[in-house]
Parts: sequence; structure tokens; C-alpha cells
Amino acid sequence: MDGAVRALSSVEERITVLIRLLVVCSVGLAVVLGPELARGHAVTLGVLVLAALGYATGLAVAEWRGRQLLPAWLTTSVDAVLTLVACALTGGATSIMVAILPLVVIAASLRGGAVIGRFAALGVGVAFTVCSVLGSDAGVALIDRLLAGAWWTGYLVAAAVLVGVLLRMLERQFAAAAVSRARALAEHEAFLEERDLRARLLAAQEARMDGVRVVLHEFRTPVASLTALTADLAADRLTGEARQTATRLLAEHAVHLRDMLDGLADVAVREGSPLGRVRERPVRLGELAEAVLDAAGVEPARRSAQVSPPDAVVRCDPQRLRRVLTNLVENAARHSGEAVVELELRHADGRLVAEVRDRGPGLPPGQEGMVTAKGVALGDRRGTAGIGLWIVEALVAAMDGELHLLPRDGGGLVAHLELPLPVT
Repeated sequence: MDGAVRALSSVEERITVLIRLLVVCSVGLAVVLGPELARGHAVTLGVLVLAALGYATGLAVAEWRGRQLLPAWLTTSVDAVLTLVACALTGGATSIMVAILPLVVIAASLRGGAVIGRFAALGVGVAFTVCSVLGSDAGVALIDRLLAGAWWTGYLVAAAVLVGVLLRMLERQFAAAAVSRARALAEHEAFLEERDLRARLLAAQEARMDGVRVVLHEFRTPVASLTALTADLAADRLTGEARQTATRLLAEHAVHLRDMLDGLADVAVREGSPLGRVRERPVRLGELAEAVLDAAGVEPARRSAQVSPPDAVVRCDPQRLRRVLTNLVENAARHSGEAVVELELRHADGRLVAEVRDRGPGLPPGQEGMVTAKGVALGDRRGTAGIGLWIVEALVAAMDGELHLLPRDGGGLVAHLELPLPVT
């Protein structure tokens, strides 16, 4: 803290240099306007003023260029010597140049500190007393010369003491300001940490709510289908091929529910994503297409499935892919009325392209990117309205895929999905 208080900044040093230059110029002007100040030493005093002017100018130029011509203590010493010589040449005890000495003492106190400043004041005062004795006019009594020296010595010491007091006051103020600033910074950091913690807690709560919404949405379709199928089987309303189909669908729904429960188990032990972890295995696209249409509840008369090539087998996460396609097909069936819902799967060049086409009302221009936002619904749905396409968007992003909702020629919507497949 002492160093910070004592050290003068670049701006303050330039002010000091400017004051020195002005003082030298004022001395030269005083000699020109009042030649009697020289006391018969006009030539010597003129040389001294020119030397001081050159010295002050050199310091000013060096400071302006960001350099230090002399050490601080040496600069102050030269200032004191020049001033004392000027006092001796201009009347000693009655010299007006003595008014410059307090400036020298103040500079020494600021640069060296309170103790150095007091010793400097005492030394300058004693030196001025010598100048008063040796340089005063013959008409000035010795006692008056000594009294003048003692007076200015005491005055200079008092000025140094006052500067030291002011320095200590500044140090205390700086210390108090530093403590206050540190407290303010600590409080600000605490506030930021509290805000971040609150944000993380809110995000965690929102993630948990998203997980609940996903569970409600994803379990609704297979559970509804299971309920209807088991009710028909229990009432013995299905026979022959219809009974075999219902049994197959029960098995597929059970596998799908098991996979989703595995995903929920992943949620409990991992980062909390409602999407679960990747579980890749070989999948026949033809079987996947039929399973998706069955899971979405699309009647055989209202469905169309195309797979290219017909016997394509890909390695992917069937649970995630089925969730994506089932949501898209459900949306298409809900808005198509009695029109056919088309599902096409194409495998080529290490990518899977899926398109779900409907003959619904489509989307207004500019709304294609909004319907995948959470809470935006395409129809009248309760409980989990507006979350289906949001889940699709999240799943597609997790699989590094791309989903585009495009208008269909002749009316309707095309959900175009592209997914990269792992190299087998």
C-alpha cells in the first residue's frame, strides 16, 4: 500500500515536470524584470537559470517519451541544490527564492515517504541557514540571518510532517476502499453463485418435468393399444388371423415398453436425459415399417409402406427410431382423416431416409420450425399436447439426424427424416 501511495503515476510525474519548468521560467522572468534581485551576481545567476532551464527541459522531454532521465532521489537533490544556490545569490535570508523550498520538501516526502521527507526538510533547512549566513546582504545582522534560517527550517519540517499525515490518511482511505471493494466483489460473486445455483436447480426441475411429459406421451400409445387388444382377446372377439395379429402386436408392444423402461433406467443413472442411451442392433426395415404403422394405430386400409431395397437390414437403435417414426405417423394419421398415410424407408450410401406423407391441412408458411417447439400442438390433444414433435426433434438431434417438415404437392405434409447409420 505504501508503494502504491508513494509512487507517482505517469500523469502526476508529468505535472511535476511541468511545475518545475514553470518555476524555472518564473525565476528567469523575475530576474529579467528585477535585475536588483541578482545582488551583483547577474552573470552567475543568469548561467544558473539557463542551466536549470536546460535541466528542466531535459526532464520534461524524457518524461514525455516515457523515460526516466535521473532517479527520483537524485532529481529531488538537484532541485534542492539549485534552489539553495539561487537563494544564496539573491539575498540569502531575504531571498524570495526560499518560497521554492517547500515544493522541494513536498516532492521529497511524496517520493520517499514521511520519514525521508522529514530528514530532507531538516537537511534543506540547515542548508538554507548556511546560505542565509553566507549569502545575505552586509546590512542584515547575523542574528537575523540565523532566525530566518531557523524559521524556514521549522516551516519546512512542519510541511513534511503535514505531508506525512496526509499520506497516512490516504493510506487508510485506500485500505478502507480496498476492503470495501473486496467485500463488494465477494458479495457479487456470492450473488452470481446463488443465481447460477438457482438456474441449475430450475433447469434440473424442468428436466425432470420434461422426463415426466416424455413418459406420459410415449407410454400413451402402446398402453392404449394394449388395452384395446387385451379387451378384444378377453372378450373372445378375435379369431383366426385377427387373433394372431393381435397376439403379435401384444408381443411387439411389450418389447417396445421394455425398451422404453430400459431408457428410463438410463435416466436414473446418467445425466437425466429423457432419451436414454443408444442400444444398436440389426433391424429389418420392412418389419420396422409395419411395426410403426401398427403401433400408431393406422388401419390397413389407410396405410402404405414402401421399403427400398425391400430386404434392407440396417444397424441402428430401433427403440429411438421407432419412437420417432411412430410419433410422425401418429401426427399424419390424426390430420389425414380418411386419406392414406404413406411411410417410405430408403437405405443408401450409409444413410437412412424416411418420409411420412399425409393429406392433412399442412402448415402455414413459416410455421415449419415452430411446431417442433415444446408445447406447440398440431391438434386437439390433452395432457401431453405439443410434446410429440418436440420429442421427435430431440431424438433426431441425439441421433445426429435432420428432420424437415415440407408442404406436399396436392395438399398435406411431408416429414422428411435423414439419419446417418453406423458403419457395420
